[in-house]
Amino acid sequence: MASTEALVCLDDYEKYAKDHMEQKLLGYFIEGTDAEITLKENSTAFSRLKILPRVLKDVSNVDLSTSILGQHLDFPVCIAPSAFHKLVSPGGELDTANAANAMGTCMVLSNVTTTTLEKVASLYPDTLKWFQLYIWECREFTVNLIRRAETAGFKSLVVTVDSSVKGNRRGHRFTFPPNIEVVHLPQELKERSGRSPCSLADPSLTWEFIAWMRSVTKLPIVLKGILSPEDALLAVEHKVDGIIVSNHGGRQLDTVPATIEMLPHIIAAVRGRIEVYVDGGIRTGTDVFKALAMGARAVFIGRPIIYGLKYAGGDGAKQVLQILKDELMRTMALSGCSKISEIKPSHVVHQSELLKTWCVRD
Repeated sequence: MASTEALVCLDDYEKYAKDHMEQKLLGYFIEGTDAEITLKENSTAFSRLKILPRVLKDVSNVDLSTSILGQHLDFPVCIAPSAFHKLVSPGGELDTANAANAMGTCMVLSNVTTTTLEKVASLYPDTLKWFQLYIWECREFTVNLIRRAETAGFKSLVVTVDSSVKGNRRGHRFTFPPNIEVVHLPQELKERSGRSPCSLADPSLTWEFIAWMRSVTKLPIVLKGILSPEDALLAVEHKVDGIIVSNHGGRQLDTVPATIEMLPHIIAAVRGRIEVYVDGGIRTGTDVFKALAMGARAVFIGRPIIYGLKYAGGDGAKQVLQILKDELMRTMALSGCSKISEIKPSHVVHQSELLKTWCVRD
């Protein structure tokens, strides 16, 4: 049930979740690995980027619409895959899909969901849906999931590639409740996994798996978990359709760079040959604007959706997205941009550049 508290920014939703969620459950969703350096850097790195607004531009009509892999978005903030939504909202992933549908954006349904992909698809057939995959040691199981996603009308497959082993979350002592089911795992795999599904991802995976995927599906393939420009170039070489610059929300390897700081290097490496998206630490419309200025086609958010679900189910998730949409529109108008394509690298400067002699930029 929704609270009567007035929440005005995404930090408020996080605070609400921290105040109202059982501690072990909160830890599962909110913790990073080891000293949580990367977790913190994902957010603080945005503060080192400063917006350079342009003035005397016609911003009487600001259009936030864009597309990803040719599919329309009302605005460029999408829902990243995250597990077990029924732990925070009775409607689970159906509440999340409802928010995506209402806001005209894309939802990436997790491989380790608590609602079947068929049910999400049947209730929200017109919502843009991508399906996230781990490539499991059991290839037959992976192929079965791909076939189900194809049949249900999912438009792309998002393969998480930064989880060959689980990151070390020092405070994580979460035990999965017996009344919540991980619906896409056959019983024998649940028993093998010790109720920790990610432990079944294939640690022997190499770039050759993309050719294998191409042999079993015609859906576009997006790789989630790219941080290195060298890996971005390999993604181009292997003809994937898109990459998500991601460090798994600081939940895998600690002390890797913040995603926003690697984004421009990856953009420079791929040179427009594939679409590039980014997640990690995005909490305001100005963060979204900065990511778009640095070259991202769209951004993905994970934890804020969980916080919104905890606050008010699908309505809470919609509120989170609406806040980001409103903040992005305001930021664009105040920066002199009337449409997404007008957001340029010259709209953002790193604070270290402000100490240098200024020169006119294109």
